[in-house]
Amino acid sequence: MYQSKLWVYSTVLVLCLYWSSVLVEAQDGITDPVEVSALRAIKKSLIDPNKNLSNWNRGDPCAASWTGVLCFNTTLDDGYLHVRELQLLNMNLSGTLSPELGRFSYMKILDFMWNNLTGSIPKEIGNITSLELLLLNGNQLSGPLPEELGNLANLDRIQIDQNHISGSIPKSFANLNKTKHFHMNNNSISGQIPPELSRLPSLVHFLLDNNNLIGYLPPELSELPKLLILQVDNNNFEGTTIPESFGNMSNLLKLSLRNCGLQGPIPNLSRIPKLGYLDLSSNQLNGTIPPDKLSDNITTIDLSNNNLTGIIPNSFSKLPNLQKLSVANNSLDGSVPSTIWQNRTLNSTEQLVLEFQNNNLTDISGSINIPPNVTVWLEGNPLCTNTSLDQFCGPESEDNGTTVINSTTVCPVQSCPFPYEYSITSPINCFCAAPLLVTYRLKSPGFSDFRPYRIQFEKYLSSGLELYQYQLELVNVAWEKGPRLRMSLKLFPAFVVNDTQTHTFNTSEVRRIMSMFTGWNIPDSDLFGPYELLGFDLLGPYANAIYPVSQKSGISKGALIGIVLGGIAAAVTLSAIVSLLILRTRIRDHRAISKRRRLSKASLKIEGVKDFTYGEMASATQNFDSSAQVGQGGYGKVYKGTLADGTVVAIKRAQEGSLQGEKEFLTEIQLLSRLHHRNLVSLIGFCDEEGEQMLVYEFMSNGTLRDHLSAAKSKEPLSFATRLRIALASAKGILYLHTEANPPIFHRDIKASNILLDSKFIAKVADFGLSRLAPVPEIEGNAPAHVSTVVKGTPGYLDPEYFLTHKLTDKSDVYSLGVVFLELLTGMQPISHGKNIVREVNIAFQSGMIFSVIDGRMGSYPSDCVEKFLSLALKCCEDDTDSRPSMAGVVRQLENIWLMMPESDIKISEPSLTPKAGKEVTPPSSSSEVKHPYLSLDVSGSNLDSGVIPTIAPR
Repeated sequence: MYQSKLWVYSTVLVLCLYWSSVLVEAQDGITDPVEVSALRAIKKSLIDPNKNLSNWNRGDPCAASWTGVLCFNTTLDDGYLHVRELQLLNMNLSGTLSPELGRFSYMKILDFMWNNLTGSIPKEIGNITSLELLLLNGNQLSGPLPEELGNLANLDRIQIDQNHISGSIPKSFANLNKTKHFHMNNNSISGQIPPELSRLPSLVHFLLDNNNLIGYLPPELSELPKLLILQVDNNNFEGTTIPESFGNMSNLLKLSLRNCGLQGPIPNLSRIPKLGYLDLSSNQLNGTIPPDKLSDNITTIDLSNNNLTGIIPNSFSKLPNLQKLSVANNSLDGSVPSTIWQNRTLNSTEQLVLEFQNNNLTDISGSINIPPNVTVWLEGNPLCTNTSLDQFCGPESEDNGTTVINSTTVCPVQSCPFPYEYSITSPINCFCAAPLLVTYRLKSPGFSDFRPYRIQFEKYLSSGLELYQYQLELVNVAWEKGPRLRMSLKLFPAFVVNDTQTHTFNTSEVRRIMSMFTGWNIPDSDLFGPYELLGFDLLGPYANAIYPVSQKSGISKGALIGIVLGGIAAAVTLSAIVSLLILRTRIRDHRAISKRRRLSKASLKIEGVKDFTYGEMASATQNFDSSAQVGQGGYGKVYKGTLADGTVVAIKRAQEGSLQGEKEFLTEIQLLSRLHHRNLVSLIGFCDEEGEQMLVYEFMSNGTLRDHLSAAKSKEPLSFATRLRIALASAKGILYLHTEANPPIFHRDIKASNILLDSKFIAKVADFGLSRLAPVPEIEGNAPAHVSTVVKGTPGYLDPEYFLTHKLTDKSDVYSLGVVFLELLTGMQPISHGKNIVREVNIAFQSGMIFSVIDGRMGSYPSDCVEKFLSLALKCCEDDTDSRPSMAGVVRQLENIWLMMPESDIKISEPSLTPKAGKEVTPPSSSSEVKHPYLSLDVSGSNLDSGVIPTIAPR
C-alpha cells in the first residue's frame, strides 16, 4: 500500500517538476540535466571546508557561473549548454573523485590539482573522449591507473604526479596517439615500462621519476619521434644497462636516469645534436667516459657516484654553455685538464662548477689559475697532498639554490593603498597597480643555474602570456628537489598614459591570463621545459573576476510559470515525503531487526566479547566528538572512549564506503575473540546497530609504532633497546598467530601503523581485518604450505612472492615484519619518493655503509647488536621465500640479540613492572629472569602466553 501511494505521488511530482524545468530552460537555454546531476554527485563526494563550492546549490551551473565550472558559450544541437572545463585548482578539497565525472561528454579540461583528494581515479573518466587535459597532480590519490584512460583519444596531457598511484602503467596508454605529456613522477607506480609506449607519435615529455619501476629500460623508447625529455630518476632497473639505442634520440634535450640501479658502460650520446642536460649519477655504471664531444647546448653533466674508470676526456673543454660538470666519487685517474676552465669566458651572471672529488686524480695539466666565476672541487684525490693545490681541496660548500632577485626600481618610497603596489618595472612611469600573484614551477629545466637565463625567461613568459616584459616581475626563485625551480611571480596591468587612477586588469583580461596557465596555452620552451601552475591568487579587485556572483534581477515569464508550478509541486512533494518517511522507517526497522537476528547467532558463540549498543558508544565518546578522535584509516575513524564502568577503550568506527566491509568486520570479531596473548590487542566488544559497525579494543595510550618513528610526530625518539624490545614483542605476537592460535592465522597486513604501544611501550599487534586462516591438514594429515588468495595488504610491506603468485604463507608475514624491523632501524618509510626501504638498506649493507642509514635520532647503541638486527631484518626481506627464517627463528635470533645488550641499556629501556594497587604480581624467581624479562625459554610451545609480565585477563 505504501509503495503504491509513493509511486503515484512520485509520478505527479516528477511530471510537475519536469514541465516547470522545461519552461525555465526554454527561457534561459540551460545546462544539460545529465551534467547538472553529475555536478551534484561530484559535490556530494567532495569535502569542501572552505565552502568554495557553496554556490553549487543555487541556480543553473552555466547560467549562474558555478565556481570552477566553465561552459561553452553557445548551445549545441541538443539545445543545452555543456561543461567545457572543471577548474578546481588548489581549493583545499578532500574526499574522492566521483564516477559521475564520466558523464561530461564534451569536457576538455578536468583540473583537480593541488587538493587533498583520496581514493582511486575512476575508470569512468575514460568515457570523456573529448578530454584534452587530465590534471590530478598534487593530491593523495591511490590505487592503479585504469586501463580505460587509454580510450582518451584527444588527450594532450596527463598529470598525476605527486600522488600515491600504484600498479603498473597500462599497455592501453599506447593508444594515446595525441598525448604529448606523461607526467607521472612522485608516485608508487611499479612494474616494467611497457615497450608498447614507443608507438606514441606525439610524446614530448616522459616524466616517471620517483616511482617503483623495475625491469629494464626499453630500447624501443629511442623510436619515439618527438621525445624531448626522458626523466626516470629514482627507480629500480637494477642490473640492467642503458640501451645503446638511446644515443639515436635525435630530438632529445634532457636525459635523466639518476639512481636507477643501472650498470654497464655509458653509451655514446654525442650523436644527439641538442642534448642540454645529462644526469646518470648514483648508478653502478662502469668503464670509461666516452671521449666524443657532446652537444654545444649541454649545460649540465652529472656522472657522479658510479664506478667509472679511465681519464677525464678533453672533450669536456669544448662545451660553450657548460654550467656544471660532476664526476665525483668514481675511480678516475690521470690529470685534470685545466682547459675545461681556461677555454671559457664567463660573463657576470655565468658560473661554472666542476666537481672532481674522491677519485684517483694525481695532478692538474696546465695552468692552475682559476678565472672568476669558476669553482673546482678536488677533495679526496691524491693530488691534494700537494699543498700548492689547497685552494681546490677544501670541502664543497652548499648552495641553497635560491636566486636573489634584485629590484631595479626608481620609484619613490611611498605606499599604495592595499592591495595595490608600485609596478616597479615600468620603463615609463611609476604607478600604483593591483598585481596578479602567480606561483609557478619549472618541472624539468634544462640547466643547473638560472641566473644567466633570467632575462631570457622574462621574455619567454611575458611573450607567451602576450604581455609587455615590464608587466612581469620575478619575486623570488628557488630550487627544489627534482631538481625543479619554483617561482613567485607578479603580473601588473599595463601603464596607460594620462590615467591617474589606480590600475587593474579588467575581468576579461584576468580570465584570459588564467586560461593561458590553466589551459597550458603558453608555448613550450626547449630550455625551460614543462611548467606547472601551483597557485593563481585572486585578491582585492579580482576576488570575483573568474566566478562572479550572479547579479540577475527581475523574474522572466518562464521563471514565473516555473515558480507557480513549483508551488504546486511543493504540495505534492510534501505529501510524498510523508509517505516516503513512513516507508523508510518501516524498511529500516525491518532491516535492523533482520541484521540483529543474523548477528545474534554469531554473538551467542562469542564468549567474553560484549555486544554494545549504539547509545553506549555515543556516550563513551561524547557523541563521537572530534576531540575524542585519535586516528583514522581506510576502515574509518578511531575514538578514545570511556565506558560506563570507567574502562578506557579504543572504538574503531566504520565509515560508509570504507575499504573494509561486513566480511572484514566479522573476521576481526571472530578471530580476536579467541586470541589471547599479551602482544596482541584485546577485543572487548563490538556494536552493530543503527547501520553502524564498531569494534571496541583495549586502549593503547602510546599510539602506533609508525608515529614514534616519525620525526614530525614523535616528541621523544625511541632508544635502540626500546626498538629491539618492540621488535621482539611484535614477533612473539605473530608467532602466537602462526603456531598457537587454533587454527593458525596469517595476519597479512603487518606494518608499523598496525603495531600499537601501551603506556609502558609494550608492543601489541592489531588490525586483523585482512587475516586469513592457515591451511588445515587434509584427510591424509598433510596441509598445503600456502593459501591461494587475492593480494591484499599495504604497498612496501607486501611479500614479492605473494604479490606474484597470490600464495599467502607464514613467510609472507615474516617479510612484512622484516620491513618493520628496517623501519625501526632507519626511521624511514617503506616507500618514500620512489625509494624502497629494502633496496636502500641492501645497497648500504653491501657497500659496507650500514651505519649511514641508521636513524640518527636513536642516540648511542651497541654496534654489534645493531649489525645482527639489521642482518636479520634483511634475511626476513629476502625475495626468495625459502631464504627467510621462520617466525620461530626470528624470535630466537631477537632473543639472542637481546642477551647481547649491555645491562645499562636494558634498564633504561624497560617499563616499570610495579603492580597497581590491589593487584599481586609474583616476582621472578631468578636474577637471569629479572635481567631479561622479555625472553621465553621455549618459542615453540604454549609458554608464549606466560612469562614475567602479567597478562591482562580478557574483559
